[in-house]
Amino acid sequence: MLRTSPYKTNNNETTMTMPQQDYLQDLRNYLNDSATITPASQLRNYVKTTCLTQDDKILPLRVTLEAAQFSIGKEVGVTKWFQVTQKRVNRFAEATGDFQFIHIDRERSARETCYDGTIAHGMLTMALVPTFASQGSLKILGTRQSIIYGLDRVRFLNPIRIGKRIRGRFTLLSAQERSPQEVLMRHAVSIEIEGEDKPALIADWIVMYVL
Repeated sequence: MLRTSPYKTNNNETTMTMPQQDYLQDLRNYLNDSATITPASQLRNYVKTTCLTQDDKILPLRVTLEAAQFSIGKEVGVTKWFQVTQKRVNRFAEATGDFQFIHIDRERSARETCYDGTIAHGMLTMALVPTFASQGSLKILGTRQSIIYGLDRVRFLNPIRIGKRIRGRFTLLSAQERSPQEVLMRHAVSIEIEGEDKPALIADWIVMYVL
C-alpha cells in the first residue's frame, strides 16, 4: 500500500513525481500486439508515437492498483503539444471517406464558413485519444496487455483549425479490479487547443489492463 502521496506541489501547481519506469515492458507489449511487420518498422513506429506525445519532463507513470486508487480524482498526466496539419487531415479524409469541404478545401471553407480556413475532423480528434493516452494516462505495473474498453460522454466542444497544436490532459476517475488478472481504468480526458480556453474534446477514456 502506498503510504505517501506521489504528488508534489510547486508554485501552486500539483505535479506527479516520476519513479523508475518499466519502458522495456511497454516496448515488449507494443511489439507483441503489433501486426506482422519487420522488427525495425515496429520499433520505428513505437519511437515515433512516443516522440509525438511524450513530454520531455513528464513521463508516463506506472503504479500498483493501490497507488492508482490513491490517485482517483487527481490529474495524472499531460502530453506534449501535437500539431494538426492539413496533410494529416487529408489522410484521415482518405481513410474514412469523409471529404466534407470544411476539412480539405481551404478557400471554400474560408469563403462559406466562420472558420477562416479548414478544420480537423472531430473523429480525427477522437482517434488521437489512444495516442495521447499512451503517454498521458496512468498505467498499471505488471501489465501484459492493454485493451481499449470504450469511450463515454464524448463531446466535441471546439473546432481545431489547421496548424493549431493540441495536447491531452488526463485525470483518473476510477481504478477497478475486475478479476485478479484484470484492472479497469477510467480517465477523464480533455484535448486542449493551444491558446484557447475551450477544449476541442472531452470524454471518459476506459481501458482494461490484463496482468
